[in-house]
Amino acid sequence: MDRVYKRGIPGVVKSLEDLKTDFESLEPTTDWTRLRIEPLLKHAKLLDRLLRSKEFVRETAQLSAGVDMFHADLVYFGENIRGLKKVLASERKAAPRRWR
Repeated sequence: MDRVYKRGIPGVVKSLEDLKTDFESLEPTTDWTRLRIEPLLKHAKLLDRLLRSKEFVRETAQLSAGVDMFHADLVYFGENIRGLKKVLASERKAAPRRWR
C-alpha cells in the first residue's frame, strides 16, 4: 500500500469538511454541499475506514499492486477539491452583491 495514499485520504476528508463549513456559511446559488461535498466526503471516509480495517490492514503488500488505482483516487479528489475551491471563491465574490 502506498503510504502517500494512506496519509492523503485523511487530508482529503479534512479539506472536504472545511469546504462544507465554508459553503454552509454562504447562501450559494447551487447547493454544492449536497451535490458534491457530501458524496465525496462519504466516499473518502469509506475508503479510509476500509483501508484501516482489520480485513485489509494485513494485506498492505498485496494492495501495493493497486497503487495506480489509489493514486487515481487522490487525483480525483484533488481535482474536485480544487474545483470546489474555485466555486467557493466565486460564490464569496457574488455573495455581497446578492444582498444589495
